[in-house]
Amino acid sequence: MTQAASGLNARIESFLRDDRGRVLSALIAGFRDFTLAEDCLQEALVAALEHWEGAGWPRNPRAWLLQAARRKAIDRLRRDRVQAEKLADPTLATEADLPDAEQVPDERLRLIFTCCHPALDEKSRVALTLRTIGGLGTREIARAFLDNEAAMG
Repeated sequence: MTQAASGLNARIESFLRDDRGRVLSALIAGFRDFTLAEDCLQEALVAALEHWEGAGWPRNPRAWLLQAARRKAIDRLRRDRVQAEKLADPTLATEADLPDAEQVPDERLRLIFTCCHPALDEKSRVALTLRTIGGLGTREIARAFLDNEAAMG
């Protein structure tokens, strides 16, 4: 760990001891959901570590964290709302409306052609086909190519 990163970590630890409660309480008051506030603050802290390491310490770290956590909370609430709307959609098929297994079209050949697009190199085409059609994992594909797993990632 570099001296700059060590200094940043120490500053963040000090900031967390002093200001975490203040930011968390503002989020709880705003969203009225303790779990949401805590989760979003945690995500904002991760974002802060990544951002502040390169960009440096902001003028007002408390405001930066609060704003980042608020945005993450709003994003999560929107995502949850959209998901709830999808689940509540009456146009979704019920189990009785679902086709029989024989009526489900077999699109594997089309998928194979997609996986084997000429824009991809041969190794990528084979690996993609093995993964999507064959259901093989990276480790298994790497063994098939007599390669290491990192090279296949």
